[in-house]
Amino acid sequence: MKNCMVAGLLALSIAACSPKMNTRTATGGAYDYFKYTAGQRAKISVHRGGGDLKGYPENCIESFQYMARQIGTPKEPVIIECDIDLTKDSVMVMMHDATLDRTTTGTGKLIEKTYAELAPVRLEDNMGNVTPYKIPTLEDVLRWGKNKVTFTLDVKRNVSFEKVVDMVHKTGASGYVAVITYNAQDAAKLHKLDPNLMISVTIRNRSEYDRLHELGIPDNRMVAFVGVKEPDAELYTFLHQKGIACILGTLGNLDKQAAAKGNQVYKKFADNGADVMSTDRPLEVWEAVR
Repeated sequence: MKNCMVAGLLALSIAACSPKMNTRTATGGAYDYFKYTAGQRAKISVHRGGGDLKGYPENCIESFQYMARQIGTPKEPVIIECDIDLTKDSVMVMMHDATLDRTTTGTGKLIEKTYAELAPVRLEDNMGNVTPYKIPTLEDVLRWGKNKVTFTLDVKRNVSFEKVVDMVHKTGASGYVAVITYNAQDAAKLHKLDPNLMISVTIRNRSEYDRLHELGIPDNRMVAFVGVKEPDAELYTFLHQKGIACILGTLGNLDKQAAAKGNQVYKKFADNGADVMSTDRPLEVWEAVR
């Protein structure tokens, strides 16, 4: 009897250490938010978290907060698409460009600056107005975002997926995060690091889906970026049948089309199959789809 009890305890111990027993499951939280649900209102993904409004820079917590107040509901929070880069001393911060010049009062390459050297730097909005806001760290952003927004994280070249996944785990953010990838190999690497993480994958055609499927990415861990122009209706139907939600990148030409023809164009994009619109005009999209 004693030997059986010891064996049972040992088995439980081994199971607890196994990756398959990871409690950070995507059966709720991020999975429920990012999966395709028929008849659901289109969601809004704010490109770079904002920046086109005076006083609200891109990749800035204060801008994220503003968007959270303006767009979405507690059950359908706004998606903040934001960018992660690295300082010289390996601190992950929110920055789109490799240099500080366009979006801050600083100059030079981010990777050549320590985090301490960024302390006096202030963010500028897209019109060049200096704000009192500082460059936030990824850790600060993820801790701030709990119960407020969801994130899609764009990982820049200097940053490893391992570091990002570790920070997602450290901050307990798995339930409100998807990580962006641009090719099937990166998606497979990310899935191996955490099989429960939601991944934004590029699927503009069946062959791109097939490649992801061959590499073992489950349908219920994918949210599909279908490109910056409307795909064929068949692609929307195919992905929806698999429970995969579709992100249409309206940033760029489609946003310009809506500005010229009227914001009702966004409603058409949603009716045609877009579950999420990634946009530089989030307030206008919200008015059209809410």
